[in-house]
Amino acid sequence: MTAKNASSAVDVATARALLANNPDTLIVDVRTPGEFETAHVPGSINLPLDQVDAHLGRIVNDAGGQLLLMCQSGNRATQACTKLVNAGLPGATVISGGMNAWITAGGPVERGRERWSLERQVRLVAGSIVLLSVVASIWVPPARFVAGFVGAGLAFAGITNTCGMGMLLSRLPYNRGAGCDVNSSLARLRTDGRGA
Repeated sequence: MTAKNASSAVDVATARALLANNPDTLIVDVRTPGEFETAHVPGSINLPLDQVDAHLGRIVNDAGGQLLLMCQSGNRATQACTKLVNAGLPGATVISGGMNAWITAGGPVERGRERWSLERQVRLVAGSIVLLSVVASIWVPPARFVAGFVGAGLAFAGITNTCGMGMLLSRLPYNRGAGCDVNSSLARLRTDGRGA
């Protein structure tokens, strides 16, 4: 099966208008539960990207209206959108710029315990590994290859718009937060749009 173009995206102002004018519009936040717990759009549901594949059929069958997909910056939401559109769900759209754009535009946000975004964690871990391997290469010259490996991984992540390190970090207890009740989130897809 060939991948369809799933680049359907709207800006924050359009997303807010859709939410205000269409009760069947629902924001699906595909960030980690920890990121969702830190800050999310009121009425949105959390369905982490790593759960989308496992529940793809149910999401496509249960979606009762327009889905606006959101992550921190737009990359993970775009991946989720591609998966959903390729599985036959035409009503999936990405909110351009994700939560970063939402907050910048002054959109309403519910805040909880502060945690670092997954993107920030990747930058910290990748940068630390490169720095430590370069310093270690003063005493152990082959350590420089570790820095090269991380650089190659980051280049691959940029080309493919996927991040292996981010996927690994998303599984850490820190990023799990209070956890995501996937069944509850999926049930909201079928019921009343944004929910009460």
